[in-house]
Amino acid sequence: MAPSNGSIAFPTLQIPFTKPSYGAAEARAMLRALEAGASGGNGPACLRVAERLAQLTGSRHVLMTPNATQAMEVALMATGIGPGDEVIMPSFGFVGQANAVLARGATPVFADIDPRTLNMDPKDTEARITPRTRVLFPVHYAGVSADTTAFRRLAKKHGLLFFEDAAHCLAAKKGAAHLGTIGDAGFISFHVTKNLSCGEGGALLLRDDALAEKAEIILEKGTDRSAFLRGEVDKYTWVGPGGSYVLSDLLASLLGAQLARTNAITKRRLALWERYHAGFEELEALGLVRRPHLPRGVTHNGHTYFLLAQTNEQQHHILDALRKQKISACFHFQPLHASPFAAENLGAQPDLPITTRVADTIIRLPLYHGLAMKDVDRVVRETYRAAIAD
Repeated sequence: MAPSNGSIAFPTLQIPFTKPSYGAAEARAMLRALEAGASGGNGPACLRVAERLAQLTGSRHVLMTPNATQAMEVALMATGIGPGDEVIMPSFGFVGQANAVLARGATPVFADIDPRTLNMDPKDTEARITPRTRVLFPVHYAGVSADTTAFRRLAKKHGLLFFEDAAHCLAAKKGAAHLGTIGDAGFISFHVTKNLSCGEGGALLLRDDALAEKAEIILEKGTDRSAFLRGEVDKYTWVGPGGSYVLSDLLASLLGAQLARTNAITKRRLALWERYHAGFEELEALGLVRRPHLPRGVTHNGHTYFLLAQTNEQQHHILDALRKQKISACFHFQPLHASPFAAENLGAQPDLPITTRVADTIIRLPLYHGLAMKDVDRVVRETYRAAIAD
C-alpha cells in the first residue's frame, strides 16, 4: 500500500524521490554542538541561525520552531485567532496548515487553485470571504509565488490578515521580496524533504515588532525568557499563554551548516529542474502532459518538478511504469476538502474542480541535490516511454 504522502515505496530504489544533502560539514557541526553540550532549545545556535535567515530573507524578525506547522500555531495564537474565526486556505496543501488552524479552535475554509501555478486562486478566495473570515492563507506551491499582489489587495479591502505558507520557499522570491516576508507572517520548513533540512525544523517570519514580541513569549512557554537573555529584564517569569515551540540547538547546528550551502544547493536544484523542463518540452508539445508554469517576476528555487497528466488513468500508468523501473515518484497532495476528516468534522464541503483534477493528474518526480543529470535523463526517458505507450 502506498504511504500517506503519496510516494510509492519499494525495497531497492535506484532513484529515490528525495534525499537530504548531508556531508562532512553537517557532521562536524553536529559534533561541535554535542561536544559543547548545545542540545537545548532556542540557545546560541538557534539565535545564529535566526540571524542568518533574517539576512537571507530580509525578514525583520525570525523565530526558529520545531517545524513549520508549529510556527503557524504560534502566529495564529499571537494574532488572536480562535473559535468562531475562519481561515481561508487551499485544499491543495499539506494537512499541517489545516491542523494549525484547528488547534486554535478556528475553522479552515478551502478554496480552489489556479490551474497554471497550482496556488490558491484569489477570485475563488474572495467568493469565500464571510464576516467570520480573519486570515487569507495561500501556499506558495513548489517554491513558486502565489499572486501576492492580489492577496494583499484582498486583505486590505476586507480588513484581514495575510499569511504565507512558504514551507517550500527558501531562496524563492516574488520580485525582490523573499517569499514569506510579503504578508503579516510567513512560514518556512526545514523538514527532511525540503531544499535545506535539519530533519525537522521551521521558521516564523514576522515584520511587525509588537506581533514578534507576542510570538516570542508564546514560543518560550508564555515567559519573557528571551527578553531576560537579552538583558532587558532582570528575571523571567510567566507573562502570558504559550507552549514549548523552540528548536533544539543540536538541529539548529545542522541547519547552520546547510544554510552555508544555500547558494550551491539552490543552483544545483535549479539546474536539475531546467534539465527536466527541457526534457519534457516535446512531450508537452504532443499534448500528453503539461509542464510547470512560472509567472513573470517570480524566482523559484527548484523545490519540486511535476507534470500534469491528461487523466487519472494516465497518472497511475506513468507512476506504475516508473515504479517498475525502480524510480520513485508521487502524487502529493490529496485534496483536504475531500478527506474523511473534513467530511466528518467540517460539514458540507464545496466542489473544487481544479483541485480535484490536479490531484488526480499530478506526477511529482525525483529532485534533490545529489541527483545525477544522467538519472534525470533516465526519468525523462521512462516517463516519455510510459506516456507514449498509454
